[in-house]
Amino acid sequence: MRIKFLISLSIFVVVFLIDQYIKMIFVDGFQLPGECISLVLAYNKGVAFSMFAFLEHNLKYIQIAMIVGIVIYLSIYRELFSTYFVSIGLIIGAGVSNIYDRFHHIGVVDYIYWHCGFEFAIFNLADMLINLGIAIVLYQIYIQRDNKDENENRSKQKENR
Repeated sequence: MRIKFLISLSIFVVVFLIDQYIKMIFVDGFQLPGECISLVLAYNKGVAFSMFAFLEHNLKYIQIAMIVGIVIYLSIYRELFSTYFVSIGLIIGAGVSNIYDRFHHIGVVDYIYWHCGFEFAIFNLADMLINLGIAIVLYQIYIQRDNKDENENRSKQKENR
């Protein structure tokens, strides 16, 4: 369990540092317009698609409370952490990086703007890593379910013999 915690903590730190470094580049003025994807600075005062922007400064405290709640929950249900420790490092590292932005900028620093055929939200590396972490969790759940079904089928076949 200790090794999994250290791996998750390492992922957290690496995600946070890389995401903040990239954001600093855009805050310092870097931009790269493109035909389909532009790399331009934008500040998101809400969450995905600027939802909950009306919460203004309270949003960052709500998000901190959610992260603390998740960490407490995972400390109680350690087997859950043990199963999803890589995803947890990705999700919490990226989430904390976005919360950090709320304290140091006027909102979350976003910079990847999709506008090919239709205009999509502007997002950042942390957003992509949160989605990756969730995708890994879903994949693990799917694999576990398949393994459970396969084991149940084997048990039934043995009983029928």
